[in-house]
Amino acid sequence: MISKQASIQTPQIVQHFTAVQWLSYIEALHPKAISMGLERVAEVATRLKLNPTFPIITVAGTNGKGSTCAMLSAIYCKADYQVGCYTSPHLIRYNERIQINQQEISDEALCVAFIAIESARCDAILGEVCLTYFEISTLAAMWHFCQQQLDVVILEVGLGGRLDAVNVFEPTCAIVTTVDLDHMEYLGDTREKIGFEKAGIYRTQKLAICGDDEPPNALINFAEEINANLKLINRDFSVQKINNVWQYLAKNHQLNIPKLALNGDFQRNNAACVITAVIALRHLLLVTDANIVTALASVTLIGRFFSLQTLPTIIVDVAHNPQAALSLAHNLKTTPCTGRTIAVFAMLQDKDIAGVVQVLLPIFDEWFLADIHHPRGAKASALQVIIIKQNPHAIIQNHATVASALQTACKVSAKNDRIIVFGSFYTVTDAILLLRK
Repeated sequence: MISKQASIQTPQIVQHFTAVQWLSYIEALHPKAISMGLERVAEVATRLKLNPTFPIITVAGTNGKGSTCAMLSAIYCKADYQVGCYTSPHLIRYNERIQINQQEISDEALCVAFIAIESARCDAILGEVCLTYFEISTLAAMWHFCQQQLDVVILEVGLGGRLDAVNVFEPTCAIVTTVDLDHMEYLGDTREKIGFEKAGIYRTQKLAICGDDEPPNALINFAEEINANLKLINRDFSVQKINNVWQYLAKNHQLNIPKLALNGDFQRNNAACVITAVIALRHLLLVTDANIVTALASVTLIGRFFSLQTLPTIIVDVAHNPQAALSLAHNLKTTPCTGRTIAVFAMLQDKDIAGVVQVLLPIFDEWFLADIHHPRGAKASALQVIIIKQNPHAIIQNHATVASALQTACKVSAKNDRIIVFGSFYTVTDAILLLRK
């Protein structure tokens, strides 16, 4: 459904933009890719009169946000609710970020949403507000959701929590999946500082969930100070594996989960957070145990230990920080392979490359390194220096692109080998585009 608000007068230059033109336009509006703070977003949200009446579940965390959102969306869709879901970044198409009932927004509806945001942002009387790409994206998603008859909306935090654009909207429930060292230039250089930033999505007397096995004291203290209804994994709820069956346990609930479709034991914490949220919100959204079990057995998420091909096996995983690398390492160690394990690896230069390499170095028999053609992309030669420093005998090839690295890795691989493409969303995207050809 497209709202009549699309008829609001906007600068003539953008009236007939295509979706691609809109994305180029909003990317160039702000001098910084990231500008922390809520004031500007809140101002435009007020101009747009964005007052959502549906329940909102906000998801923050260093890793596991996308998986958690995917599980929540799958469960509520299985229960026949109308579900909005906003995530970032995307892999192939920007439209992936804004979905209703697991279907991407159309280009037409996306353009309508951008026109609405631009109209409010450039109000002739109230003045112009400068917004970043992500801030406009967030407002466009919520504007689109507010035009629909939705039952629940799931919002993934882009960076941190407290000052992220998503935090403008009041959550009914807030989940922090994990807390680890990443984006330290914005969030702080300790888990305590980062935990405080992520805890900023919690609200007074609202359900606040944390799936980190060792939650920072700053997160717990903040939740207690604002009197949030804090639920911690391994204290208020837990999940364990008994005879190959996952079992969720809480004070007043027990649930057997025969299968978790998302690969990796680490997904148990994400699933436990999701189940805790869904059960607690049953007074608003009735969901059966059968809905939960069925959805968790079928939900998929490309880019998280996702197999794209066999003979040889090609697995993609964004794994762009040491915590995510530990999860990838665990999955590889617990997944049988009779042949070699080969890395196709490319990362952004502002990430902890050495930390990722340290975790995964013992697992790979050969490395195919690639440049990422992005202003923040690390060169393959820079990755090589870091790997050689940790293992002078590592077998390495450098390539100008991920596509070239993957093509070469495929040529030298036997049918029983496996190729792991990892290091960033850009790395995974390039691999998917190549294999689709």
